[in-house]
Amino acid sequence: MICALGAAVCFGTASVLQAVAARAAEPGSGSGVDTALFLRAVRQWRYLAGLGLDGAGFVLQIIALRHVPIYAVGAALAASLAVTAVVAARLLRVRLSRTEWGAVAVVCAGLLMLGLSAGEEGTGTGSTALELGMLVVAGLVLLVGVVAGRLPDGPRALVLGLAAGTGFGVVEVSVRLIDSPWDLRNPALYALLLGGGAAFLLLTSALARGSVTVATAGMVIGETIGPAVVGVVWLGDSTREGLTWLAVTGFAVAVAGSLALARFGEPSAPAEPGPAPSSPAGD
Repeated sequence: MICALGAAVCFGTASVLQAVAARAAEPGSGSGVDTALFLRAVRQWRYLAGLGLDGAGFVLQIIALRHVPIYAVGAALAASLAVTAVVAARLLRVRLSRTEWGAVAVVCAGLLMLGLSAGEEGTGTGSTALELGMLVVAGLVLLVGVVAGRLPDGPRALVLGLAAGTGFGVVEVSVRLIDSPWDLRNPALYALLLGGGAAFLLLTSALARGSVTVATAGMVIGETIGPAVVGVVWLGDSTREGLTWLAVTGFAVAVAGSLALARFGEPSAPAEPGPAPSSPAGD
């Protein structure tokens, strides 16, 4: 859980830096899978610093997924929105309301309940069908991103958010399905690379164009609920004996608190008090 929380800190801080860079970059093609925008954003030091933090967070995420259930790690990663809110408040001088500080406290309470109730990771290794299923889902994430670029801004934000969250969820599950990174015959390895890459592209597009508050909420749902179900049903994740109710409550509380902080996925939220006119905080 310490590693999962460390990953949330890395991802939450990276989101602020990447949102600033993505918003400041020149517009790309307008597609949901916008490689031109990504290449322009990656030239900025803030985006590169964010990628560095993402890399550190990914390593911590892998360690966490090898020791605790997916549902606990997923909820901790969703809590990166709380980190984003706090970082935005400190670095970009965004004022948090009492309700938002309360939401941060709710997230922490939910994670505490999860930490107390979570058992060890399941012993299930997953079937070949599940590995192939993750690869198919990763491909669908990329396809949905292409189609979403043609939608109006409102539906576009929701679809991109859900798709990006699903891509990150594929990464979470795939980590558990990979015994060796050198096993090139394992479809889960390619699912991890494709799902993670597609999610990054979709998230960059969501941060750069229009309101992504809805997209952020969709991403939280996409990266928590699906992987949690897969972990419990197919990989044998469980709770400490007699504490299933506490785990379910903690999961729901942590996700609900994160959704309450979804405005910190909004590019324009910290623009006014920030050091630069277009400096946004986001996830």
